[in-house]
Amino acid sequence: MNLKHLIYFVLFLVVFNCKTNQEEKLSFFEPTEDSSKPWVYWYWMKSAYSKTGITADLEAMKQGGIRGAYLMTIKGPDDKPLIDPPVLQLSKEFWDMVHWALTEADRLGLKIAFHAADGFAVAGGPWITPKMSMQKVVWTDTIVSDNETNHLKLLVPKHYQDYYKDIATFALPVKEVFKTSINLQPKVTSTLQDFDASFLTDRSTEKKQFRLYENGWVQYKFEDFFNCKSIQIETKGNNYQAQRLLVEVSNDGENFTSLGRLEAPRHGWQDTDAFYTHSIKPTKAKYFRFVYNPEGTEPGAEDLDAAKWKQALKVTKIILSNEPLIDNYQGKSGAVWRISPQTRKINMQDEDCIDGSKMINISEFVDADGVLNWKAPKGHWRILRMGHTSTGHENATGGAGKGLEVDKFNPDAIRFQLDHWFGEMLRTAGPELVSRVVEILHLDSWECGSQNWSPVFSDEFKKRRGYDLVDYLPVMAGIPLESIEMSEQVLYDVRKTISELITDNFFGTLAAEAKKAGVKFSSENVAPTMLSDNLLHFKTVDYPGGEFWLKSPTHDKPNDMLDAISGGHIYNKDIIQAEAFTELRMDWNEHPGNLKTLADRNYALGINRFFYHVFVHNPWLDRKPGMTLDGIGTFFQRDQTWWEPGKAFFDYCQRVQFQLQKGKPVIDLAVFTGEEIPSRSVLPDRLLPFLPNIFGEERLALEKMRLENLGQPTATMPKEVTYSKNTTDLSQWVNALDGYKYDSFNADVLLHNAKVVNGKVIFSNGVSYSILLFPGKTKMNPNNKMSLAVAEKIQALMKAGATLLVGEKPNGIPGKYSKEDKVTWQKAVDFIWKSDVKRLPYLGGTFSEFGVAQDVKFLNLERKEVGSIAWTHRESNKESIYFLSNQKQEKQDLEVSFRVSGKTPILFNPVTNTYTDLSTWKIENERTIIPIKLDANASYFVIFKDNTNKKLSEENKNWSTFETVKTLNQDWTIQFDKAFHGPSKPIEIHELFDWTTSTNDSIKYYSGTAIYTKTFDWNKEVEKDMFLEFDEINNIAEISLNGKDCGVLWTYPYRKNISKALKNGENTLIIKVTNTWANRLIGDEKLSKQDRLTWSTAPYRLDETMMVKSGLLGDIKIQKKLKK
Repeated sequence: MNLKHLIYFVLFLVVFNCKTNQEEKLSFFEPTEDSSKPWVYWYWMKSAYSKTGITADLEAMKQGGIRGAYLMTIKGPDDKPLIDPPVLQLSKEFWDMVHWALTEADRLGLKIAFHAADGFAVAGGPWITPKMSMQKVVWTDTIVSDNETNHLKLLVPKHYQDYYKDIATFALPVKEVFKTSINLQPKVTSTLQDFDASFLTDRSTEKKQFRLYENGWVQYKFEDFFNCKSIQIETKGNNYQAQRLLVEVSNDGENFTSLGRLEAPRHGWQDTDAFYTHSIKPTKAKYFRFVYNPEGTEPGAEDLDAAKWKQALKVTKIILSNEPLIDNYQGKSGAVWRISPQTRKINMQDEDCIDGSKMINISEFVDADGVLNWKAPKGHWRILRMGHTSTGHENATGGAGKGLEVDKFNPDAIRFQLDHWFGEMLRTAGPELVSRVVEILHLDSWECGSQNWSPVFSDEFKKRRGYDLVDYLPVMAGIPLESIEMSEQVLYDVRKTISELITDNFFGTLAAEAKKAGVKFSSENVAPTMLSDNLLHFKTVDYPGGEFWLKSPTHDKPNDMLDAISGGHIYNKDIIQAEAFTELRMDWNEHPGNLKTLADRNYALGINRFFYHVFVHNPWLDRKPGMTLDGIGTFFQRDQTWWEPGKAFFDYCQRVQFQLQKGKPVIDLAVFTGEEIPSRSVLPDRLLPFLPNIFGEERLALEKMRLENLGQPTATMPKEVTYSKNTTDLSQWVNALDGYKYDSFNADVLLHNAKVVNGKVIFSNGVSYSILLFPGKTKMNPNNKMSLAVAEKIQALMKAGATLLVGEKPNGIPGKYSKEDKVTWQKAVDFIWKSDVKRLPYLGGTFSEFGVAQDVKFLNLERKEVGSIAWTHRESNKESIYFLSNQKQEKQDLEVSFRVSGKTPILFNPVTNTYTDLSTWKIENERTIIPIKLDANASYFVIFKDNTNKKLSEENKNWSTFETVKTLNQDWTIQFDKAFHGPSKPIEIHELFDWTTSTNDSIKYYSGTAIYTKTFDWNKEVEKDMFLEFDEINNIAEISLNGKDCGVLWTYPYRKNISKALKNGENTLIIKVTNTWANRLIGDEKLSKQDRLTWSTAPYRLDETMMVKSGLLGDIKIQKKLKK
């Protein structure tokens, strides 16, 4: 290289490095106060809106420090409208209300997010015709002989309204005429001796139910031997036990042989769009008995929804057939969200499959009226007419804007839908107002099931998969073609195409339209209702979102949360949101103090912005609590008793969110979801078999007990709902990997974004992962297949120096493939599994052997590890930021070891908004060790920022102690609010008491704010750090001393600095204490309607046992902080 070239090369490196450093710096999101403020779901209910109510709502949001509102209109008017005339969605008056809301939001400096449709689920309207709606494949078949195929009127498959379109019609050679128990009508008996269960296998369409609450059976007796190959199970609603019946057979009715249990697929909550078909080992018998015994029942989860509930057998049909059918083809064809293993060869042989060369496509011989004119070859033929129709799903929570859900695969239809709702809002507001106020296009809950067809589907399939699906279409009806393997491969390709179209055509179109409108795009999850890769769509979304529920274990969404968090991380999204505190039944006892640990746990999972569920628009100014979402959701709205002092909680959330929006998360492990579709992130309990010693012996024992589920223990929460006590609960998996964090990742981001940098794997220029795990077979990935592309990518990552842990060797390729691909695949797989790559299960107790020490470690004073601290870690260009949350309602003294050295730690308290230098710490083995005291439910940030050469700091203790110098327990005056039905005059009390113990109903049932007043003398020196501390506050208190605001107390420790307000001589202390609505609602139920204070649309469900302790209790002390 000559000198000239050398100079140019050096200059190039300098410029390149400068650009890289600049880009790296700019890649870190810089949060602002606005970006970190919480939002609310603003539901407009039942066409009952008013401009005065809208203004009052928005002003309350502004006062509360809320950044913006997700405006969603829910339902239409009741038969007796709440406001008459109602303001119907789509009317001129409705759009005028929307314009008013946007104008008022603009005046107040608030932002608005607008949904993609009327309601909160998901994208449809009255303008969507059946042709433009979500589609599904339907079919009928007819057995004919060769002389019956001229002028044969084919049956029209079951369809929605008058909409049906043919796809193709086939003639399949008949080996035998298949029969079912409906044809043969066996005698049906059961352990319910006086119950006629014959409807289980007759032609009736009435949804009668056979129910068993104790062990029992139902039995079919055939006149002759029946060769059963498949069983169809139908239920009225979701029922897990109907899909796990024990099948026994007999030839004499006395001696029975077990065929084993039916295997329930993984399934979601919206599981009733298709029945179940179980393929079984072909069995000839006269007696078939279906035994219900719940022992061995797996506890519920989001992917086993029907197991969440108290178990019983409830079934409407059990239909036996001698037709070999693909096992659980309904889920495999994408008609419904389900996951099940490949059809087993013991249940079906390849000779049971239709020879593709003998199947004839006779579509050209079927005219527009469905009449077949075809000269058939000699023999008997099964005429299979296959077409598509609307699924019939609607945006069911809408009002006048309710209609069919739009086809999720058709971009033109999607744009048409969006234009009629979101577009109309844009036109109503005008571009200037939109640019100032409308910030987000939002897609909320997916409650419209799945779809497996569209007018565009066949062409999209051919383009993406490289072959014509129509040639294999009968597999979507469960009919096996060519071989079991081939049939399953085609069905996998169907699912893969569906998953891609959801992302590319639906979410991709919405994202493009949002960008065109100048707004951001936010969305929640697709699973577990629509078949999808539930991480994939988040790559198109600006703000991924999950949801978590309060006191609602049957409806909580841990997988939703992890999907949004992992999806956000792997696709490099800076803000990951959560629909926060959704609640199945409001108890009216909710307040910031009992919401905090749940909030903190979800922050520690990886969420960094909340939108509170729910702020319901209250059109009245004189009705309290007023409008609700029919009692669903936590009451975050202006008529909440504690809304104004509750700003202290909202400010807390903003401070936490600000810190957690800095930089990038630090996450050591990434876990492959596998290539099964549908797919979701991997829950921590599913990782336990692969990392047993990371979890530890105690967790192993607890999980073994949980999964055994002996006796199927139940619990109730809320009081009306009985559920499986062992249902998956993330609150039991705090710090699951003992100081390590993990994300899940999918095949898409692995193939298109993964690169190795300094031994770590980076996806999408976001988080860098030290170790990648490929578990192989799991409950959500039961077939352990691996594509050639993934195998080659793993091989490439290994060669580039990535650290990988791999599970069981894959047993095949998903989807159709060539012989050449299989040879190449085998070489790649052999390379990986014959190398020295580490295998799962990994038996180490840490990942230190790979150079990855625990990111954080918690020890108590007995030097035992503590598992009740939720935490997360983020890294920016300037800081290492750790968030710690005590999930217990008790104090904890800890020694915390951080994987950081060479930087000085400081403590940030987001409750008090104060920074404190940590005076005692040490650095050992490249780790900083700090003694930390956590109050009950407390949370702190430990932030490492400034460089230091020190290895030890013992200047002072990190934590102050306090000395009580005066108690103020006695002789208070309390003024209740007469307007809230409190006593009209102040009351004088000697001792503090719980209001609910009063014999005066105006105190006992009081809800609202009461003002405690006390004067006291202070004759001592007013020192720098004087504090007022309370033993117990129910539920939130505003402190004022001598007219000076000292702040709000809403969580432990109940302590406020009063140094600047305390004075020598007489002092006046005023404490405004606010409780919740529960007590007044309970008291009002005893009164006539005209005598009540309260009015609400929430159904009344409280009782005296649900009274909420209220007021100040225990000691009230003035304390001085002692020197450290």
